[in-house]
Amino acid sequence: MLFILIGSISWLFFRMPQHKEKRNLELGGHVGFDSLPDQLVSKSVAVGFCFNILCVGETGIGKSTLMNTLFNTTFENEEASHFQAEVQMRPQTYDLQESNVKLKLTTVHTVGFGDQINREESYKPILEYIDAQFGRYLEEELKINRSLFNCHDTRIHICLYFIAPTGHSLKSLDLITMKKLDSKVNIIPVIAKADTLSKSELDKLKIKIMSELVSNGVQIYQFPTDDEAIAEINTSMNTQLPFAVVGSLEEVKVGNKMVKARLYPWGSVQVENENHCDFVKLREMLLRVNMEDLREQTHARHYELYRRCKLEEMGFKDTDPDSQSFSLQDTYEAKRKEFLVDLQLKEEQMRQMFVNKVKETEAELKEKEKELHERFEQLKRMHQGEKKNLEEKRRELEEEMNAFNRRKVAAETLMGQALQGCSQQPFKKDKDKKK
Repeated sequence: MLFILIGSISWLFFRMPQHKEKRNLELGGHVGFDSLPDQLVSKSVAVGFCFNILCVGETGIGKSTLMNTLFNTTFENEEASHFQAEVQMRPQTYDLQESNVKLKLTTVHTVGFGDQINREESYKPILEYIDAQFGRYLEEELKINRSLFNCHDTRIHICLYFIAPTGHSLKSLDLITMKKLDSKVNIIPVIAKADTLSKSELDKLKIKIMSELVSNGVQIYQFPTDDEAIAEINTSMNTQLPFAVVGSLEEVKVGNKMVKARLYPWGSVQVENENHCDFVKLREMLLRVNMEDLREQTHARHYELYRRCKLEEMGFKDTDPDSQSFSLQDTYEAKRKEFLVDLQLKEEQMRQMFVNKVKETEAELKEKEKELHERFEQLKRMHQGEKKNLEEKRRELEEEMNAFNRRKVAAETLMGQALQGCSQQPFKKDKDKKK
């Protein structure tokens, strides 16, 4: 919030008409505008600050544990499995307070990152999420009634990229993802679970990682050295990247005091012991020294790049000193005409596509109708042939029945005549006996 106020004052200063000759005056007494920095600080403290951290790394690499250790609290995080179909972004916002300073902290975890068989597009959900937060802020800026000081700024200020302690080099997924993200967000690479490597192995791995980042053109965040008060420590810390970290909230008794450490059968690894890991260096650089610079870099560098590209897509442009003044109305009208022409072109394309689709459908229907008609004629011919065969068989059966009936009648006639002949013969024999 502080850098936005300072930026606004600087903008007003540069918008004021500048005189060729500057006149310096000496004040005759105390006026009071030397309290302006105190006013800005008081207002910023009253409003509060926001800080958004993106944690990118494989499942189970220790992202949640490190966040808990950094802020000395326990955040609510669901345990993720290794069977996610795609990478999911899980943002969680918390209200923190230390002394009288309020901080709205948002942690974003990449659930399922690196767990898929095909990892080529694992970085896309991350890019889309970062751009979506930039888009939300730009929409707020372009509103008629806007409230930039009160809106929840969800733009990512820092990306902690967790590198697996393999002891060899960066994976191709790590290089591709960091290369895609370096123009969108400030990146600080950290070697997670550094207690799994020896001191010499860590030194070799750091050199190997930085060499690969430079050779592949990956731009990571460099701690600023402009301010003399922090130039020496930041210069020293830039040579310590990437930080090798260990996270733990477990209290272990070492000597006469309790310290945060990880306890092993052979001993303990103290989280806040700089001889054991770089956790203290990361916390100092991230929270105590350069938090405001991270917020400023996000706004002045990454967001401005996104904003410029979006406004250029919308047709806006800056004017040169020799060119005519820029008119928002003319730009709007030109963009509207371009949009209408493009809309008409798309409507014509859709209409032509519809006509072609109708013609194709009609042709397919006609072809189907022709096939059905041919099939109908074929079935009709088959039906007529079968009907003719049945008629012929019926006639043959009728002729056979008629012939059978005739033979039957003839047989019955002969049988009747034979029976009649048999009945007359006994009658003649009786007459002969009587005679």
